[in-house]
Amino acid sequence: MSELDIFKGNQLANSDLFKSLQDVNKNLLSGAEGGGLRRISIKGGKFREFVGGEQVNVSTENGMNVVIVNAASISRTYYAGEYDPKAVVAPHCWSADTQIPAKEVPEDQRQSARCMDCPQNVKGSGQGNSRACRFGQRLALAIEGKWDTVYQLQLPATSIFGDANDGKMPMQAYAKFLQAHNTPAIAIVTEMYFDVNSEVPKLFFKPVRPLEEDELKKVVELKDHPDTTKAITLTVAQTDGVQKIEAKPAPEVKPEPEAKPEPEEPIEEPKKVSKKSNAAPKAEDEDLSSIVDGWDD
Repeated sequence: MSELDIFKGNQLANSDLFKSLQDVNKNLLSGAEGGGLRRISIKGGKFREFVGGEQVNVSTENGMNVVIVNAASISRTYYAGEYDPKAVVAPHCWSADTQIPAKEVPEDQRQSARCMDCPQNVKGSGQGNSRACRFGQRLALAIEGKWDTVYQLQLPATSIFGDANDGKMPMQAYAKFLQAHNTPAIAIVTEMYFDVNSEVPKLFFKPVRPLEEDELKKVVELKDHPDTTKAITLTVAQTDGVQKIEAKPAPEVKPEPEAKPEPEEPIEEPKKVSKKSNAAPKAEDEDLSSIVDGWDD
């Protein structure tokens, strides 16, 4: 196979199964508008595998080949107080849709009625010029060759937003790229790799190869698996099985305690995309092979 003939000549591209998987891309793009589950952490700029809160493996490679099985919508989370890498705390306020606080947030912990008016969503409210309330997105992944196991990955904002630069794509730019080529993320192997020029852990994404038919069938079986549902709905603390901090009597549901994320580089607030057209972004005129050549520079 040539360098990457993913989008052209893929025999599965016109199948009903292939077309039915495009909703994974939609989940990846959304927001621009249990204990024992495995997860991958990017703390310290390394891929770390955790099971039940225990680190069981650290990769020495800068990249990892995975399949994006499913994705949650982008959310917001605010932690009160200073960052402490050893502390396990519960979020103070959070939003499942990035627009308003979740209904489970106690009234006395809500920072604002709307996220857009929130003082924690102002530059400088966090460390340096960052915002105290962070964007994040949960992914359910399968590592290449391990088609029977689901891993959770929590993406920080710096790995989600931003334009493609020299073929280096944060998640939303990558999802738009795949959508422009009518290719669902679940149908291909994706390499996620660290930005070596970033002071904080930051990932880029690029396509590697299409899945073989037997591989695709195995991955599709994972799409609606209970572990996949957990991976995109549970907090990191719930995934690790960390004991819950005793909740105040107000809400019926309170998220599990979770280690506050590491400080990250400030990023621009994502702009809302016009809903006038549902058309996929226009593909680049240049051949895919030339694009791929540029990624490896």
